[in-house]
Amino acid sequence: MTTAKVTQQPVRVAALYKFARLDGHGTLRAPLAAFCCGRGIKGTLLLAHEGVNGTVAGSEEAIVALIDHLQAIEGLAGLEVKYSVAAEMPFHRMKVRLKREIVTMGVEDIDPANSAGTYVAPSDWNALISDADTILIDTRNAYEVSIGTFQGAVDPQTASFREFPAWVEEHREELEGRKVAMFCTGGIRCEKATAYVKSLGFRDVFHLKGGILKYLEEVPAEDSLWQGECFVFDERVSVSHGLAEGEAELCRACRHPLTAEDRLSPQFTVGVSCPHCFEVRSQEDRARYAERHRQVELAQVRGGRRHIGS
Repeated sequence: MTTAKVTQQPVRVAALYKFARLDGHGTLRAPLAAFCCGRGIKGTLLLAHEGVNGTVAGSEEAIVALIDHLQAIEGLAGLEVKYSVAAEMPFHRMKVRLKREIVTMGVEDIDPANSAGTYVAPSDWNALISDADTILIDTRNAYEVSIGTFQGAVDPQTASFREFPAWVEEHREELEGRKVAMFCTGGIRCEKATAYVKSLGFRDVFHLKGGILKYLEEVPAEDSLWQGECFVFDERVSVSHGLAEGEAELCRACRHPLTAEDRLSPQFTVGVSCPHCFEVRSQEDRARYAERHRQVELAQVRGGRRHIGS
């Protein structure tokens, strides 16, 4: 007797956000968690007074149902969503969290829903950033920028988005009289960043609609000004043109994304160290990471679930 081969369907991934006034957002937490868990959806949704943000994954039917459900909530119609696929479920569990901000900048009275910069479609982005009068700013953190960014972009070298306002203040003179174009992974950070920069009195402020993900989805590789891969916050680690899964891997010791070149370094040992953390970790740290990695490998051989911290 032969057994029919079951073909595993790709997992649908949705990166979503919407700045909107969500009065009583706390009451949405439990129903949303139940909705997602009941349909096998995993990932993270953040809820705050200023809106919703998150990345989730599941079957196509489940993700369609969730997006419809979210857009039925008052204020969330027109949700910004970027879709991609993963060969395997890229998350370990479902989390719905209440936050002060859906993307943390730490500046009071910024209202991206009503005061963000001008959206620029991916098809028009190349023309804007090729203009000599435009200063192009990557609003992501340094570890994200390290594996890919737009040609000619300024890297503020921030460790967190909270540092971005201070960087703008320090470089304010360089921005004066220029078109200021900003971008991020999915559009949410640069949307808030443009609202902040406009609050300082700048007028010609622009951001990439849908972020890098939408650009990589829509702009052909032969026309692209993107260089490298785009870091994503799940087990795929990175994506490239067409939103295909990239080649980057995570250092399981420090969580820094690693390029192929990084992995050729003598300071790279799988699960233990990489060029970004080798000098700041002790031998005792590396011994501990090595033992953790050994336990992860044993669990995988035995068919156990992958360790969350691996």
